[in-house]
Amino acid sequence: MEKDLDLAYEICMSYKDGFPCEMCGKCCRQPNIVVRPEEVDRIAKAAGVSLHDFITKYLTTTPDGRLLFYRTDPCAFLDDENRCRIWSDRPEICRDFPYAVSMFMSRVYIALTDERADIIEMIGYMDESWPCTTVIKSTISEKIRETRQAKTDDSNDIR
Repeated sequence: MEKDLDLAYEICMSYKDGFPCEMCGKCCRQPNIVVRPEEVDRIAKAAGVSLHDFITKYLTTTPDGRLLFYRTDPCAFLDDENRCRIWSDRPEICRDFPYAVSMFMSRVYIALTDERADIIEMIGYMDESWPCTTVIKSTISEKIRETRQAKTDDSNDIR
């Protein structure tokens, strides 16, 4: 199982590394943009506000203790030209979206481990108007097929 999770992660990260952000601004309109506690100070500095102002004006805390951006449609740090004003210091979830977020990665994992699973059907939630979604949907089935084949070849080599 752990190896399959690693393979799913590798597939997801290959998108992040191979298809740079096109600055469409769509991901900056998602709910639940998580800010990790260790990112708060860095992001506040990048935003040019005091730590107190950042926490009170830009963050909210969920009942389970997670920190989220208060305003996300669009994000308070997205300018009128779809450019992030804190780009180099944005939260990790923004760096990873949509390639390495749990919803996509879990579906890649299921597709790797269950040959009956239809990855295109499972990622139907992804909006086709996003440039990154178009890339994913046109290549993901082949990436999964290749990874499954490599897994099979590896297991045959062990025998």
